[in-house]
Amino acid sequence: MSEQNQNGLTYAAAGVDIDAGNALVKNISPLVKATRRPGADSEIGGFGGLFDLKGAGFKDPILVAANDGVGTKLKIAIETGVHGGVGIDLVAMCVNDLVVQGAEPLFFLDYYACGALDVEEATSVVSGIAEGCQISGCALIGGETAEMPGMYAKGDYDLAGFAVGAAERGELLPSAALSEGDVLLGLASSGVHSNGFSLVRKIIEHAGLGFDCKAPFASETTLGAALMTPTRIYVKPLLAAIRETGAVKALAHITGGGLPENLPRVLPEGLQARIDLAQISCPPVFGWLAQAGGVAQSEMLRTFNCGVGMVVAVRADKVAEVTAVLEANGELVMRLGALEPRAEADSEQAVFEGTLDLGQNA
Repeated sequence: MSEQNQNGLTYAAAGVDIDAGNALVKNISPLVKATRRPGADSEIGGFGGLFDLKGAGFKDPILVAANDGVGTKLKIAIETGVHGGVGIDLVAMCVNDLVVQGAEPLFFLDYYACGALDVEEATSVVSGIAEGCQISGCALIGGETAEMPGMYAKGDYDLAGFAVGAAERGELLPSAALSEGDVLLGLASSGVHSNGFSLVRKIIEHAGLGFDCKAPFASETTLGAALMTPTRIYVKPLLAAIRETGAVKALAHITGGGLPENLPRVLPEGLQARIDLAQISCPPVFGWLAQAGGVAQSEMLRTFNCGVGMVVAVRADKVAEVTAVLEANGELVMRLGALEPRAEADSEQAVFEGTLDLGQNA
């Protein structure tokens, strides 16, 4: 093939740097290798990721899939230059959705889209993704980096994640045995996690603060760094509780919509959850958000996790046993309430009593 005109256009001139993409693959290869687990030991670079269910020890598995993003928390990552945490967020939002169905996360794929590829920045993001995969025990078996000049403004990028897990047939959650008297335990969140950041950013703007300002609720760090605390990954503690006690009946990942929207997703029509808000230990960030934005309790509950990242429905006679396993695996456990009969078909399935303790800031 003859050489093209030296003055002709190239892909690089159009804004896509293939060499930068190759450099990124070289940088992330050892990060990907560090996530290997039984069932996944192939190299990245093929046209598809491979996973061996038999090699992972499953006999009659049901596959469970989930995908998610990080939302406008990415805007804070871009403005502060703190990128690794959103990689953990991305994995957390997917694998936490898998474990609530009783599934063990097996593998993860990511999608990173940008206007112009910054290799160092992208490497930091993928480093966080790999760390999240290690925390949750799943393998990072592939992904896609898309450089799309004209679609994204300079410096912007977007993330999406895709996770697949498995559970043996007959072991999926929620259990059909959910019943009146089952106790609801809450697992503490690490902060805002990855939901509600459009409101968070609006409150910051309203307060006239910058991300480099001292955090009003955490004086030892900046506002930006405090808000970039990654989403907590609950996979290994929950799998331990499920397998060691046999008493976990349902799980609810508290994401967008908060407790009022996410708890009903795992409840049968005839039951409702009664929650004592006074039992929730709210991190200081929520008190500051409520005060600085004049946000009502009802709006806080339906926008943020307010300190509860996961709810666990447990047999009443096994509460102490389940709590002990979760605490031994590093979780802070709150007894929130219980399940009771639902009086009317159109009544709320999540009923709240008491008041959130939003601290002195509220």
